[in-house]
Amino acid sequence: MLLQSRAAFALGRRMCSTHVMKGPLMDTARLNSDMSEFREVFSKAKHIAIITGAGVSAESGVPTFRGENEKWRKWQSQDLATPEAFSRTPSRVWEFYHYRRELALNKKPSAAHLAIAECEARLRKQGRSVVVITQCTDDLHRQAGSKHVLKIHGSLLETRCVSCGHVTANRRSPICAALKDKGAPDPDVADAQIPVDKLPRCGESDCRGLLRPNVVFFGETLDSHILTKVEKEMETCDLCLVVGTSSIVYPAAMFGPQIASRGIPVAEFNTKTTPKTEYFMYHFQGPCGATLPPALARHESEVV
Repeated sequence: MLLQSRAAFALGRRMCSTHVMKGPLMDTARLNSDMSEFREVFSKAKHIAIITGAGVSAESGVPTFRGENEKWRKWQSQDLATPEAFSRTPSRVWEFYHYRRELALNKKPSAAHLAIAECEARLRKQGRSVVVITQCTDDLHRQAGSKHVLKIHGSLLETRCVSCGHVTANRRSPICAALKDKGAPDPDVADAQIPVDKLPRCGESDCRGLLRPNVVFFGETLDSHILTKVEKEMETCDLCLVVGTSSIVYPAAMFGPQIASRGIPVAEFNTKTTPKTEYFMYHFQGPCGATLPPALARHESEVV
């Protein structure tokens, strides 16, 4: 299993699948949603991995870019988030990401973000650890106070130069003058067609290369350094929570099932069941901001 896991990580690419697992429909009445039982497991865990998806940020008002939010203007968001689209029409793709950046910069952490951060800080004092492995590209986990965050899909609030490769945090609003008031998602809004030399440029001396959002586009290989850290956390955790993710974007969709295959308890917190629910020991249905805080609250056995 470990060798298979390493192979999957080494070849990991960000891919989206709408494949639904075949087989008999799950009997939702048999799902284990015993919170008191989960809380006993939680009270004994030393190394907790929390895998989060877009559903956590959706409760902060950040669109998931699926379903009713799947289109930006007349384009599918997943068709814009590709290296090919950025190469062909960097102005259009930057408008799309400028829209997403501005949304993220103006949102506050949800109750789920805050519960995770509070739990990490509290357990750290007890010699226990919490790591967040997130598919989200906003900065809301950090804003909430989480310290140990692995962002497998990168960050909207970082840029990377396509010429020199330099990565830097970037929270400027707007990110450049030419993108001010651009990026409106309405289908009748025309492309700004910003000249490439007016798009965000590298600030490193003697470079001035074109910047791109430091996110993993669909079809790109995930950061091997981040994946190595993720693999280590998956191998050492003794409890896993899968929170607010549809479990259809790979390879992240298999993180929870891989942990469960070691016999480790995995609890899913989501508004509905997912293609991976059947792999997990627990399933708590409802908004993450309602179900997660009581799950991660101080247990009566905690002494600090």
